[in-house]
Amino acid sequence: MSLRDSIGLGLSYIYAFGLLFTVESIGKRLKWPQDLTRKLVHIGAGMWIWGILVFFDHWYYGIIPFGTFILLNYAFYRMQTFKTMDTQESTPGTVYFAISITILFGLLWRTGGELDRVPIAAAAVMAMTLGDGLASIVGNRWGKHPYTFMNHTRSWEGTIAMAVFGFAGIYLTLWLLSGSTLSPNSVPLSAPQTFLPALLGTIVATTAEGLSPSGTDNLSVPLLTGLVLYLLIG
Repeated sequence: MSLRDSIGLGLSYIYAFGLLFTVESIGKRLKWPQDLTRKLVHIGAGMWIWGILVFFDHWYYGIIPFGTFILLNYAFYRMQTFKTMDTQESTPGTVYFAISITILFGLLWRTGGELDRVPIAAAAVMAMTLGDGLASIVGNRWGKHPYTFMNHTRSWEGTIAMAVFGFAGIYLTLWLLSGSTLSPNSVPLSAPQTFLPALLGTIVATTAEGLSPSGTDNLSVPLLTGLVLYLLIG
């Protein structure tokens, strides 16, 4: 383990617990609704993949933080440790999200000179982080046109937000991360080359988010998006 790996591990846990306690504290003080604080943690956690790429020298150490949060998030969920995140009605979506990130980065991220496909993993995570995170916020506050599938109600406004922000997350990640200093062994993609994979990935992500039972979209969206992007550009 290199010094950077050690620093990366330390910073990952400082960031994760700092995020949880900060949102918990501010959410209680300002009386934010639970759905808002949960999604803020969701977005903040997903964005840490960029910290992982910046600080770690070796991919197999870099996936440890998200891997350990599979168990930690399950414990937090069962014990309802963070009241602004989990209630008795909550789903184990945070557990599923940690599973998805660990699988994607474990399969696709490589740091030893091998072909690196981490832009695909990161783009799939951004579809969930930005797309689903902001879709929920938009839908819960401005959604006026609901639809129901498998007893779970969403809004068309939220679904549109999922498509817009999901596309932005996928497109910019694929374009800017591929061949960059954070992924030098990946295949560079130009802006035109990125468009079609991002569009098809967005369609899959938005459909998965709209049709998945509550909480399971944290598995279906990133994993199906990653699969589609891998088949298109992997």
